[in-house]
Amino acid sequence: MSFTAPVREQRLVLDAVVQVGELEGGPDGEIVDAVLEGAAALAEGEFAPLARSGDAVGARWDNGIVTMPDGYREAWRAFVEGGWMTLAAPEEHGGQALPFALSAALMDNLNAANVGFALCPMLSMGAIEAIDKHGSDELKRNYLPKIVSGEWPATMNLTEPQAGSDVGALKTRAEPNGDGSWRLTGTKIFITYGEHDLSDQIIHMVLARTPGAPEGTRGISLFLVPKLLPDGTRNDLRCVSIEHKMGIHASPTCVMSYGDEGGATGWLVGPENGGMAAMFTMMNNARLNVGLQGVGIAERATQRAVAYALDRKQGFRNRLAVPIAEHPDVRRMLLRMRALTMGARALVYYAFGQVDRAARGDPQAALRAEVLTPLAKAWGTDIGCEVASLGVQVHGGMGYIEETGAAQHLRDARIAPIYEGTNGIQAADLVSRKLGLDGGLAFDGLIADVEAETEDSRLIALTDAVEIAAASLRDAAPDDRLAGSYPFLTMTSVMVAGWLVERMARTANADERTRAAAEYFMATVVPEALGLGAAAEAGAALLYAVPAEALG
Repeated sequence: MSFTAPVREQRLVLDAVVQVGELEGGPDGEIVDAVLEGAAALAEGEFAPLARSGDAVGARWDNGIVTMPDGYREAWRAFVEGGWMTLAAPEEHGGQALPFALSAALMDNLNAANVGFALCPMLSMGAIEAIDKHGSDELKRNYLPKIVSGEWPATMNLTEPQAGSDVGALKTRAEPNGDGSWRLTGTKIFITYGEHDLSDQIIHMVLARTPGAPEGTRGISLFLVPKLLPDGTRNDLRCVSIEHKMGIHASPTCVMSYGDEGGATGWLVGPENGGMAAMFTMMNNARLNVGLQGVGIAERATQRAVAYALDRKQGFRNRLAVPIAEHPDVRRMLLRMRALTMGARALVYYAFGQVDRAARGDPQAALRAEVLTPLAKAWGTDIGCEVASLGVQVHGGMGYIEETGAAQHLRDARIAPIYEGTNGIQAADLVSRKLGLDGGLAFDGLIADVEAETEDSRLIALTDAVEIAAASLRDAAPDDRLAGSYPFLTMTSVMVAGWLVERMARTANADERTRAAAEYFMATVVPEALGLGAAAEAGAALLYAVPAEALG
């Protein structure tokens, strides 16, 4: 089936949730409409038609060379020539400096159309922000214009075989060359778009240790390592293999080797041993964008399920043969898919809107964005998985057959709760850092804003439960706090999403679908989250009641 970008809902979220028209120096309505319509045309016309071949054929590796499926180079050229990489990038480097929230709408559509392909520009967005904030003027001058244009895609090289979530265990080395450049040696794994034929040049952002660096994360530095050196010669780096994955087959997930012939040349981004700060600039950008992957996949899975349920006739109602969409349980699944997708979109776009306000100098918005980031990443991707699974269920047995396309959404969605910091790490971040951010005022301010605006008694009850659980977790021992972190994250995410969809449903531009989905959210999703309060406060003792071996 064809994909239709949800332009109407995106505009409603941008107006009612992000309040894009109130951003200082923000775009007028005509620009917003033009971006939404253009992004829709790109996603529908260039990215979506390649999703099936991207899954069936995938990226192919041969002796260090990665070849993308037919049509991908041409679609990437259309993306670059349309200036889509430039949307939210700084003007001084060739960008348009439009709100990040508008860029979110673009990525929402590209994720829905072809999430494996959309990973390529997603990583460049984080690299642009990291180089702009932490790079030298020379690096900015030499590399940012081409990354911003999309001509030189960028990657993020963090993970190593022995250093996954524990970034501080990495062993890649960087030795000074004496001319301002560095010589890197080491192996990185799980490098998205580490090699491909969409462009000749690829810019790698690589974490490494310098001589005498402290142990752990305090001794990590970030380097810019181009595939091609400034004189056009090939740098000492190569893709030694690509992974064979459950999903996102169009995205080449590479094992990268640096320095097989003496050392790959790179340049320091930010101060020596300051790599964690630069890395988190990239990671926070990536985490919000991964949340958008959940939104986009949920959108596509919902559209596919609705189309199938309207076409597939089975059974009778009032003695008439009807499509399965008329049966209550199928209707329940379809409405749940739409309500969860709308709630996740509202939450993630709201987080981007706070990033926009922070970029314009609002310190409270910066704190709010920090609180929202783990919610957007974790709950957004959980929703992507749940909605994609429901999509398979709506198709029945045909959902388990690859030709319908429903299974691809579930396979593609499953990685999102894992990469860019597992959702368990997001929950730990919420209870370990974000609950106490700014002396606790950042989180408490979010609750206060929900309490001040919401009118729904069910959401008020959930907000009260979140407030009680937050107080309990703040006083809890570390293990007890972590044991309750995931249900607490879900409660908080549903609280914020419910607040925002309630706001959307109250607007004059809300249609009957929006109002019905919002009411389902309040009637079903909010009470489900309220029931998680006991789990959030249950503590860790039960988890350690028996040794882990006994669970095998």
